[in-house]
Amino acid sequence: MSTRLVPLPTGADARLRNQGAGLAAVLANGGTSKQVPGTWSATSELLAEELAPRHPEIAFAEVRYRVKSWQALDSCMADTEAALDVVDGLGARRALLIGFSMGGAVSIGVAAHDSVEGVLGLAPWIPDQLSLDGLAGKRLDVLHGAWDRWLPGVPGVSPGSSRRGFERARALGVEGTYTVLDRALHGAAVRRRSGKLVRLPRWRAWVEHVHGSLERFAAAA
Repeated sequence: MSTRLVPLPTGADARLRNQGAGLAAVLANGGTSKQVPGTWSATSELLAEELAPRHPEIAFAEVRYRVKSWQALDSCMADTEAALDVVDGLGARRALLIGFSMGGAVSIGVAAHDSVEGVLGLAPWIPDQLSLDGLAGKRLDVLHGAWDRWLPGVPGVSPGSSRRGFERARALGVEGTYTVLDRALHGAAVRRRSGKLVRLPRWRAWVEHVHGSLERFAAAA
């Protein structure tokens, strides 16, 4: 399936599939402590490759931040909001934000955008100090690998951490679901230095659960 690279007004980039569809899934990447140049998310790329052909009614927009770091969270949010504006301008009036790892915090941070129907967090980082006000009137669904955790030199987010953020949202009246994938790690894929995607154990479970969320999003919209 063809893709189109679109420069965003902020200086970031979006990679589009199914351009012109009336709905959009905007995929926000994770990040690191160091302020390093943005890259394409392996997990988001795998999901877009697998699911865009199954959902021609949904435009898929992967975001490549200018800087991918939680030390530059506001910048990552601005990049993702710019992607929402672009797909809106191309005809996608309703959007689902799909945030992987740090992308969960990024997605929640821009959830107040008029086009956003909800946030699907994939192993999302939801820090205790993050405002959840933008989720008012929206949905927050969380999908997390049971074996995910932070280890020295290995990125990860514990299910307990995302569960705490989810319950904080629920206490504010936000609707949603929390699902743990047995034997799943941090996301669905990683990338070799060559650029090739390596599918992690249980990647199919990630794909099928996101597929179900997209079906519900399309039906509701």
